[in-house]
Amino acid sequence: MVRITTARAVAVVTAVASPLMVVAGLILYAGLPLAWRPAVPATPDFAAGLAIPPVGAFLVFHRPRLIMAWLMCGGGFGAAIDHFFGMMTYRLAADGELVLAGYVRYVSVAGWFVAGFSLAVLLPLLSPDGRLPSRRWRAVVALGLLATFTELFRAFTRPAPITTRLPALIPNPLAIEALRPYQAVISQVAWICIYAAVVLALLSLALRFRHADPVTRRQIAWPLVALTGYVVFLLVGERVWFLAVMWAALVPVAIAFSVMRYRLYGIDTIVSRTVVAGGIIAVVSGIYFGVGGLAGLVVSGRHQIGGLVAALFAGAFFQPLRRTFQRLVDRAMYGQVGDPRLLADRLTQEVSSADPANALSSVVTVLRDGLAVQGAAIEVVGGRPAYVESGHVGDAPRRIPLVWHGETVGRLLLGPPGPRRFAAAHDERVIGTLAPYAADVAHAVRMAADLQRSRHQILTAREEERRRLRRDLHDGLGQTLSTMAMTINMARSSLRKSPDSADTLLRDLRTGMDAVSGDIRQLVYGLRPPALDDLGLAGAVRALAAEGPPPTLVETSGDLATLPAAVEVAAYRIVQEALTNVRRHARAAHAVITLDRADALRLRVTDDGAGLPDRLRAGVGLHSMRERAAELGGTCTTSPAPGGGTVVEAVLPL
Repeated sequence: MVRITTARAVAVVTAVASPLMVVAGLILYAGLPLAWRPAVPATPDFAAGLAIPPVGAFLVFHRPRLIMAWLMCGGGFGAAIDHFFGMMTYRLAADGELVLAGYVRYVSVAGWFVAGFSLAVLLPLLSPDGRLPSRRWRAVVALGLLATFTELFRAFTRPAPITTRLPALIPNPLAIEALRPYQAVISQVAWICIYAAVVLALLSLALRFRHADPVTRRQIAWPLVALTGYVVFLLVGERVWFLAVMWAALVPVAIAFSVMRYRLYGIDTIVSRTVVAGGIIAVVSGIYFGVGGLAGLVVSGRHQIGGLVAALFAGAFFQPLRRTFQRLVDRAMYGQVGDPRLLADRLTQEVSSADPANALSSVVTVLRDGLAVQGAAIEVVGGRPAYVESGHVGDAPRRIPLVWHGETVGRLLLGPPGPRRFAAAHDERVIGTLAPYAADVAHAVRMAADLQRSRHQILTAREEERRRLRRDLHDGLGQTLSTMAMTINMARSSLRKSPDSADTLLRDLRTGMDAVSGDIRQLVYGLRPPALDDLGLAGAVRALAAEGPPPTLVETSGDLATLPAAVEVAAYRIVQEALTNVRRHARAAHAVITLDRADALRLRVTDDGAGLPDRLRAGVGLHSMRERAAELGGTCTTSPAPGGGTVVEAVLPL
C-alpha cells in the first residue's frame, strides 16, 4: 500500500511538473531575441511534455504496476526537460552566459535521450499490455538503446561548430576534437539505427494487431494509428513540425483508450470518418479553387461570379464524393462485408432464392458474415414465436429491434466481433441498411406462421363440423329413421288383424316424422340460417330485431345483396349474439343496429342499457363474436356507448 501511494505521488509530481516546465519553456522562447530563437518554435517534445505525463499519471492511479504508464510519465518528463532546458540554453547564451549555457545543454540532451528511447522505441514495443511480443524483440530494444546512446554520446562530445547562424558559439566543455572528422558519420549511422528501431517497434505493434483476437485488435488499433502518424511526421522532419506537435498530443489519449479498453467510439469509425472527411476536403477544395480560377479567367476578373461558379461545382460534387469515399473506406477496412450496398444485394438474392421456411436462416447467415460477428440470431415475436441462430451470440448479445411499419416484429441479436480486421458489428450504417430487410423477413415469417395456424384452425373446424354432422345424423336422424322403419313394419303386420293398433302405430309414425323434420330444420339452420336465403342479410337482421324487446331500429346503407356467404353468416351470428346479450343483461329501452357496406362491411349494435361492468369477463358469446370476425381477417370490439349503454362494433373485410 505504501509503494502504491509513493508511486501515485511520483506520478502526480511528473504530471504537474512536466506541463509547468513546458509552459515555462514557452515563456522563455517568447522572451528570446529574434536572433537567438530556434529555427523551429516547437518540436514533438513540446506536446509530449505537455500531454503525456498527465495521462500517464491517470493510468498509474488505475494500474500502478503498468509499465506503459511509467514509460509515459518518464518519457513525457524527459520531453519536458528537453524543451525547458533547451530554451534555457538559448536564454543563458543570449544573456552572455555561454559556458553555463553549454553545461545546461547537457541536461536538455539527456532529457531528449530519455524521451526518445521511452516514447519512440519502448512504448510501441510494449503496447498495449506492457510486455514484449516475444524475446526476439529484445534485439530491437538493444538496437534502439545503443543508437540513442550513440547519438547522446556524440551530442555530449561534439566539438563546437566552426560557423553558426546564432550571434555567438555555445562552447562544449566536454568536446573531443579528435572526433570532429567523424561527427557526420557517427550522426548518420546513429540516426539510421534510431529510425530503424522506431520502425521495427511500430512493426511489432502491427504484427500484434494482425494475430490478435477481435477485441484485442480494436484495443491495439488505437496506439497503432496514433504512433504510425507520429513516426511518419518524425521521418518527414522539421518541415511538418506543426502537424507533428499536434499529432503527438493525440498519442497519450490513444494509449489511454487502449489500456483502459474504453471504446466510447470505435477506432474503425474514427478512422473511417477521418479519411472520408479528409478526402472530401481535399477534392472539394481542389474543385473549388480550380473552377474558381478557370471561371475568373473566363469572366475577365469578375471574382464574385467565379466564386459562385466554384461554390456551385463544389456543392454538386460533395454528396457523390462522400458516398464514393465512404465505399472505398468500407472496402479497405472491412472488405466486401463492409459495403452496405453489396450486403443488401446479397441479402436480397439469398431471400429470393430460399424457400419461405428457410428464408430466416438465410438472412441470419448473411447478417453474421456481413457484420463480421461470431454469431447472429433473429427472434420473431408475436403470434407463434420463432428463433433462428447462426454461430453463437453469447450471453450478452447486442439487441436491435426489428420494426415493420411501426410495429416491432422481432429482435436482431449480434454476438461479439469475429476475426476481421475491424468488427463491423458496431457500424450503424451497415446495421441501418440491413435491419429493414431483416424486419421484412421476420414479418413475412410471422405472417406465414399465422397463415399456417389459420389453415390448421380451418381444417380443425371443418373436421369438427363433419364430426358433429356425423353424430347428429347417426345418433339423431339415423336412430329416428330406424325406429320409424320398425313402426312401419309393425303397422303393416297388424293392419288386417288389429286396425286400431295399426292406426296408433301410424299416429306415432306421424309424430316421429314431425320430429325428423324438426331435426333436419335445426341441422340446416346450424349450417346456414335459412332467413339469409329467404330474406337476405338486411331482412334477416330485421327479423331478429322484431323477435322481442327492446324495440330495435335497423339502419342499412350500401349494397347488402351481393355479400359473400361467409360474411353474411358472420354478420348475422354477431348481430344475433349481440341482441341476445342486450335482451339478457342490458335492461335497455332501445337498441339500434347499423349495417354499412363500403370497402368492408361494418356493423354496429348499440343499446342504452346498463353498460359494461367494471371488470368485464369475456364469456362464450363475446369470444364467439370475436372469433367469427377474426376468421375473416376482421375485428370485433365491445365498448361503452358515449351516452351510456354498450356498443358492439365489427369490421368484416370483403
